[in-house]
Amino acid sequence: MLGLLARSPWVKRLSGGVPVARLLLVAEVAILARRHVSKLDSVQRRRLLKLLVRARGRPRSLAASERREFLYLVARLEPRVLLGTAVRRLSPVPLPKRLLYGRRGSAARAALSRRI
Repeated sequence: MLGLLARSPWVKRLSGGVPVARLLLVAEVAILARRHVSKLDSVQRRRLLKLLVRARGRPRSLAASERREFLYLVARLEPRVLLGTAVRRLSPVPLPKRLLYGRRGSAARAALSRRI
């Protein structure tokens, strides 16, 4: 899809020195991230944001129960699947699934098989 858009004359005309390919790749990653964030409902997203603000980059500043809740919410986002999918889309060479999603039987592999 990216190659088709890059060859079209209107994209070349509009680009005018703007790296259109990079913008399209960033947009693809943003769409992937949105899909993963949408796995949380609005209450969970607000709570995750509240915990992020409260932690200020230091998880030890949260209470033990808040830290567990934070880890639960982050696990629901499936960050390994997000990273593996993004790398698979952006990489010009195919990478082994083991590198992208972990070994067989891992949680990321199970989540990936549920999506397909």
